[in-house]
Amino acid sequence: MSPVLALPRSVLLALWLQQVEAGAAPLRRAVRAIQGDDEPHAVLAADLPAELSADPGAEPPGDDLAELLAAWAAGPHESAALLPAPGDLAGVPAAVATAALAARECVLVQTPGGSFAAVPDVVRFGSAYEPGHLVTWSVQRVPDWRVQLLGTVGSLADSERALRGALRSATEALASLDVARWRPDAAEAIAALRSEADPDWPVPPDLDARRLRVLVAAARLRAIVALATADDGGAVNLWQADQRSTALREVDRAARHAMSAATIALHA
Repeated sequence: MSPVLALPRSVLLALWLQQVEAGAAPLRRAVRAIQGDDEPHAVLAADLPAELSADPGAEPPGDDLAELLAAWAAGPHESAALLPAPGDLAGVPAAVATAALAARECVLVQTPGGSFAAVPDVVRFGSAYEPGHLVTWSVQRVPDWRVQLLGTVGSLADSERALRGALRSATEALASLDVARWRPDAAEAIAALRSEADPDWPVPPDLDARRLRVLVAAARLRAIVALATADDGGAVNLWQADQRSTALREVDRAARHAMSAATIALHA
């Protein structure tokens, strides 16, 4: 799997939260999937009371990901991931907007005890050959986010339609920009992304095929946009550079919203 196709940690956390059950074995499996090759994830939620848990009468959670998942999985819960970008906060609660924008991601969780947002702070260490990551999730109470989220991100069906349009836009933009001429390496990588087999992501085993299909399509589009906008390439002036950025900005927005929609599983 190409590294650029890796799922954001918030997406993995939201997906596993929707399906994990209380119990040592299911929680260990979820934690392994979310953490991947990272160092064990820490949790910063010391200022929150016991209501962080799905059970309002439970003790406050501990300071690691396993205990946080256990607290949220103890009762009914809903979750969704958001992937904001400058100019598009995409339903992120105001209380965590600055941190979520810096991280480019966050998770929203709803339990009988209240609504919460978790934002990962990722510190990279090591070398390019042996990279490592220290991840700390900051958890904060926020207002109920469910209605606003659906109004901002839209449904999974809406996202599928938007992705089809975004793919057409990306193809037209890349053709007009003549990527192969100014960046042969990017053109080759983009071609590989288009033809690559489904990535072997550590998603829950019973994730439905439609959500997985949307996640894969969105991840590929985001990776293509990242490769095509990595530098000014063949743009000989600021106008051309801006045209390329503008042409692909909406593609990335559609892909980010689609990825978020694929993590939403709200209950009436």
